[in-house]
Parts: sequence; C-alpha cells; structure tokens
Amino acid sequence: MYWLDALSAVLTIEPLLAIAIGVPIGMIFGAIPGLSATMAVALCLPLTFTMAPVTALVLLLALYIGGVSGGLVSAIMIGIPGTPSSIATTFDGRPMALKGEGGRALGLAIFYSFVGGLFGIAVLILLAPPLARFALKFGTFEYFSVSVFALTLVAGLAGKSLLKGVLAALLGILIAATGFAPTDGIPRFTFGNPQFDAGYALLPVLLGMFAVNEILDYAARPPESRVSPPAEFTRPRFPGVRMVEFIASLPNVVRSAAIGIGVGLLPGIGSSASNLLAYAAARSSSKEPESFGTGNPAGIVSSETANNANVGSAMVPLMALGIPGDSVTAMLLGGLMIHGLQPGPLLFTNNGLIVHALFVALLIANLAMLLVAFFGIRFFVRILAVPKPYLLALVMVTCVIGAYATGNRMFDVYTLLAFGGLGLLLTRLGFPLPPFILGFILGPLIEVNLRSALMSSRGSFVPFLERPFSAMFLGLAAAYIVLVMVRKVRLMRRAA
Repeated sequence: MYWLDALSAVLTIEPLLAIAIGVPIGMIFGAIPGLSATMAVALCLPLTFTMAPVTALVLLLALYIGGVSGGLVSAIMIGIPGTPSSIATTFDGRPMALKGEGGRALGLAIFYSFVGGLFGIAVLILLAPPLARFALKFGTFEYFSVSVFALTLVAGLAGKSLLKGVLAALLGILIAATGFAPTDGIPRFTFGNPQFDAGYALLPVLLGMFAVNEILDYAARPPESRVSPPAEFTRPRFPGVRMVEFIASLPNVVRSAAIGIGVGLLPGIGSSASNLLAYAAARSSSKEPESFGTGNPAGIVSSETANNANVGSAMVPLMALGIPGDSVTAMLLGGLMIHGLQPGPLLFTNNGLIVHALFVALLIANLAMLLVAFFGIRFFVRILAVPKPYLLALVMVTCVIGAYATGNRMFDVYTLLAFGGLGLLLTRLGFPLPPFILGFILGPLIEVNLRSALMSSRGSFVPFLERPFSAMFLGLAAAYIVLVMVRKVRLMRRAA
C-alpha cells in the first residue's frame, strides 16, 4: 500500500537531483584507485544533515551504487581495480582491453553490473523478512563453516599451481593475524611496535597488492617493453550485450548473483570477497578454465554480477536486523540514525513509507548507473590517451591519499608501499594474488568464529557437524576440494 506514495515521494525534484548527482560522483570515487564508495558516502554524509530524510538517504544510496560500479572503469582501462569489489574484473577485463576490446569489456561490465543490481534489489524487496530470519539462525559455528567453504574456493583461483595458490592463501591468513588477538588480546607479529597493534587495514593492502604492484612492475621494465595499450575502441551498442549472448550467460549470471546475494547477507564479508568467489566458481564450472585470465568475457560477467548483487542483499541485515553487512552499509546505518530512523524489525512497521521510498530509489539509481556509465564510455576510454607514466603517477598519488585517509596515519602509507613490494615479489615468483587477498579477508573471520565456537562448546568440535547449516557448508567444502583434485588429475593425464 506504500508503493504509490513511495513513488510520488521519490519522483520529485530533490530525490531525483540527488540520484543525478550521487551516481556520477560515486562512479568517479569508484573509478579512481585509492578512493572508494565508502569514502564517497563518508564525505557526503555531513552534507545530508539539513536534507529531508528521503532525499538524504537517496543520495547516500546513489553514491553507494555508483561507487561499487565505478571500479570497473580503472580495472579494465589500466588493470588496477578502482575498488576492492572489482578485483576480479581486472583478470579478464584488462586482457580484453589490451586486445583492443576495451569497449566491449566496458559494455559487458556495465550491463551485468545493472543486472546484478536488479537481482540484489529484488532480494531486498521480496525476500528481506524471511532471509533476515534465516541469517538470524547463523551462529559462530555456521560463520566458521561458511568462511572455510569460501576459502576452499581458493583452489579455483590458484591458476596452474595449486600448491602456490594454497601457499599464497596461507600467507594472507598469516599476515591478517598481525595485531592483538581477537579474544584474549595477545599481541602477535608486532615486534614491540604499537603501530602494528591494530593490524593492517584492508584498503592499503589491496591498493598495494594491485595498484602499487602494477606501478612498480611498469617502472622496472626496460623502456622498449613499455608498450602502450591500444587507444581506439569500437563503441558497443546499447545495452552492451546481444540477446543471444545474454541467454548463453544466464547460468553464470544466476550463479554469480546467488554468490553475491549470499555473501551480502552475511555481515562482515562484503563485496571484496563476493567478486573473487563468483569468479572462482565461474572458472571452476567452465569447460575451458585455462581461458580465464586471458580475456574471457565470462570472468567479467561473474565479477560484476556478484559485486552489484551484493549491494541490495547487504541492505537486508542492515534494514531488517540493524547489522551492517560491510563498511558502506555501516555508513548508511549512521545516515539512517542521523535522521531518526532505527534499523531493525520495527523499521518496516514504523517507517514503511521511507523504506519503500528507498526501494524505489535503489531501482532508479541502478537504472541511472546503467545510463551514466554506458553513455560515458567515450570519456572513460580517453584514459588510455594519457601517457601511462603520468597516469600511474596520478594513481600513485590517489593511492597514497586513500591509504592515509583510511586511518589518518602514515603507517597505512608504509603498509601500501610494503605490500606493493610484496605483490611484485609474489608476481615475479609465480604466486597468484587473488588467493592471498581471499586469505587476508577471510582469515580473521575464520579465527574469530572458530575461537568463539570452541569457547561456547568447551573445546568440542562435534557441534560443527551436529548443526545442520554448519555441516552442510563443511560438506560442500570437502566436496569442492575433491572435485578440484579430480579435475587436476584429469588435466594432468590429458597433458601426458
């Protein structure tokens, strides 16, 4: 009964202007490495204090959608993800750009970002109450099992050497353990330096491994090997994909959207993991897994569908339970409370009109993202016209600014530089970077939930197998490992 009132509330000058301004600004923040959707929402949050609640929240949501989608631009154009949610987009988007198919890669990424956004918003609108009740049943046992299952997908990201992929993941877990232990507060790997007590922030680590690594690698090349990528692209027709291609990609789209939605429903994991997991699933289920990383469009489809599906689903625990799913929804939680709205089960009852207005705004903002991004391709491809030394210098500056802004401390800048060197070293030694990142993200979640679960069970591992959802995810993890090993053996036999 709220839908007509919500539609009339959003289709007024102020909310529409907020969408028209918020989506492009969010895309700019997402497209520039070092900035992010979180920063866009954080910087604009003080501007909403004097706005009406609907207008203010619409602006924040528009920034959110634009920021998540904007990362695909730099991921494809220069091989550096603008945001953590676009890490996997670089794996095949950049090779396509180097082949002269940058326009097609951008068209695919933008269209499937829109499709993924529709999936996530549909889940938020149609399934928020039952999915919130389902997520409420998850305890520390289930979160541990889910994290273990997610980490087993590292096998799909390991490339040619499973051993190197596993070692990279273990290194990520080890480095994530730096700082005070989550339950007993014992310092680990701090070397007596208080700067290490809080561990390493995620953004400087990601920027170092992917952005600074790329910059150092380019600087270390001989001048004759610094070949500029092609600057001319054939602009794809709107909406960027043909009907035949869309139908063929539906299994990948549905699977990736399901992964993005599932990750979004579980607080604390975020879109930085969902795009990697969806990419790993797409690669594992492909008949030609070796083509991933060389310019396979299915890699772009999986990554961009998952990270945008994550947007709507991450709003489910925020609005239904008052639990933010990631850093951006934590900012949105603050925005809701600033305007006197308390997220939780009563939000739908006491503020039904505003809730439905946000649903409408998400749909409009998602459509605005498609139009702004698609028709802005002609401007995005001009990035390649800038000489790469100047472009990478600008990227380096924004990375340093972004790293410093994470915690307003120089330690994060040093972290950025250190992990840039580590990323270059791992790359030169043939170790894949995605397993490292997945281990770094999931390591703390696995540790916290394992220790909490063992404390509640007095050291017994039996409840992990007694609880249905926990046993299900552990079983899926074991089945996936067996499947990957069988596939590796078959490939080795064929090669022999």
